[in-house]
Amino acid sequence: MGKIRVVIADDHPLYREGVARSLSEDAGIDVVGQAQDALGAAELAERMTPDVVLLDVSMPHGGGLAALRQIMELPNPPKVAMLTASEEDDVVMQALKAGALGYILKGVGSRDLVAVVKDLAQGQSYVSPALAGRILNAMRSGAAAKTANPIDDLSKREEDILRLVAEGKSNKEVGLVLDLQEKTVKHYMTSILQKLHVRNRVEAAVFAREHLRK
Repeated sequence: MGKIRVVIADDHPLYREGVARSLSEDAGIDVVGQAQDALGAAELAERMTPDVVLLDVSMPHGGGLAALRQIMELPNPPKVAMLTASEEDDVVMQALKAGALGYILKGVGSRDLVAVVKDLAQGQSYVSPALAGRILNAMRSGAAAKTANPIDDLSKREEDILRLVAEGKSNKEVGLVLDLQEKTVKHYMTSILQKLHVRNRVEAAVFAREHLRK
C-alpha cells in the first residue's frame, strides 16, 4: 500500500497546520489538502480522493457534520473521522450515524493520532476512550426500545464476523480469518447493521462488546 492520503479541515490555522506537520513526519502519510470550512473540506474530499479526512465539528459554512454528510454522498467516500474539542453526546451520535468511522478528541498526542489515522485507512473504527462509555449508554437506551437482544437475530456466520469487527479487524482481515472474499464480508456487514439497528461499524463494534456472548 502507498502513502495514506489525508485531508484536514479546521478553521484554526495554527492547529490545522500543526496536525498536518505531525502527520507528515510519518513516512507512511501524505497530507494532500487542508481546508478551513465545510465547503472546502467537501471540495477537497472530492477532488483529491484522500483515504482519510479529518473534520473539526465547528467550522464555517455548516460545520463538520454538514461536510461529513456531503462527503458520504460521494461515489467512493473516504474514511472520515471527527477531530474536535466537542464532547456533546448529541454531536457524537450525529457524526457516527452520518457515517463517521472515528471520533477523536483534540488533545490526542501526535503518535496516537498517526496510529489512529493508519487504523482508519484500514477500515478500523476509533472513538476516544473518554467518550466510549457515554456512546454505549446512549445506544443501550435506544436499542432497549427496539429488541431485548438483537444479537439473537444474527446467523452464526454474522455473529462470527461481528466478533472480529469488535476486535478492530477490517473487512479484508475478517475475510482472511473466515476464508471469505472481502465483498462477501461487506454484504454480511450490511445485514448485520440492519439487524442491530445501527448505522456503522463503530456502533456495531461498541454494541457487540456489550451484548455478544463470551
